[in-house]
Amino acid sequence: MPERTWTFLSNHTHVLVCLTDDPNARQRDIAARIGITERAVSGIIADLETDGYLQRERVGRRNRYRVLRRGRLRHPLESHYTVGHLLDAIRGG
Repeated sequence: MPERTWTFLSNHTHVLVCLTDDPNARQRDIAARIGITERAVSGIIADLETDGYLQRERVGRRNRYRVLRRGRLRHPLESHYTVGHLLDAIRGG
C-alpha cells in the first residue's frame, strides 16, 4: 500500500508551531523540521505577517518572531477560535 502523505494541519500551522517552540528559529531549520523548502517557509512567514498573525523583529543578523495569539482562524467553521486556542490544543496547554 502506498504511503499516505496528507496531514490534518497546514504548513502555515506547522510554521506557527515551530515559531512558538523557538521564536529565534532560522527559516532553514523550520523548513527541515516541517519537510518543506526554505522558499515555502519564507512565503508562509510573509503570509502570516501580512495577515497579522506574526511579527518579525530584527535582532542583529537574525530574526525573532512573535506569534500573535489573538488572531482569529480564517475558515468560517473555526473562525470563533483564535490562533492561541489552536496552539494550546496542539501543544497540550
